[in-house]
Amino acid sequence: MERNVLIMIAIPIPFFGFVYLNSENPIFFFEIPQVTEFWEYFGLGMVFTLLIAQYVFFKKETKTIVDSSSELPAKLTSYSKASFKRFGILFVAALVAAAGLLLFGNAGYTIAFAVTLVFFSAAKPSPDRIIRSLKLKGEEKDLVNGLKRRE
Repeated sequence: MERNVLIMIAIPIPFFGFVYLNSENPIFFFEIPQVTEFWEYFGLGMVFTLLIAQYVFFKKETKTIVDSSSELPAKLTSYSKASFKRFGILFVAALVAAAGLLLFGNAGYTIAFAVTLVFFSAAKPSPDRIIRSLKLKGEEKDLVNGLKRRE
C-alpha cells in the first residue's frame, strides 16, 4: 500500500510544477479552448469540496473502527483501507487543481494544491497517528508502537 500512496503523491507534483512554472513564465504555448467562468469556479469549488469530503469521510471511518469490537488486525486493515481511500480522494483533488491551473490560470488552484499537499503530509499513517485515530490503549497501543522499532 505504501508504494501506491507514494505514486499517488508523486504523479501530480511534476504535472503541477510544470503547469505552475509555465503559467508564471510561459515557455510552451498550448491551444487551450476558452471555457466559461462557471467551470473555473466549479472546479475550484470541487477541489475544496474534495478536501473537506476526504477529511469528513476519514473521521467517520475511524469512528466506525473505534466503535467496533474487532481485534487489532481487523482494525488495522480497516484503517489501511480508509487511508487508501483518503489518498485516492486527495490524488483526484491534486489532479483537478493542476488541471484547473492549466485551463484557467487562477491562483486559487495553486492555493488548493498547496492545501492538498498539506493534507497528503498530515494523512500519512504513522504509529502515533494510528494510535491517536483509533484511540488504542494498553496492549494494542504497545503493539502498534512496536512498528516504530521495526523501521
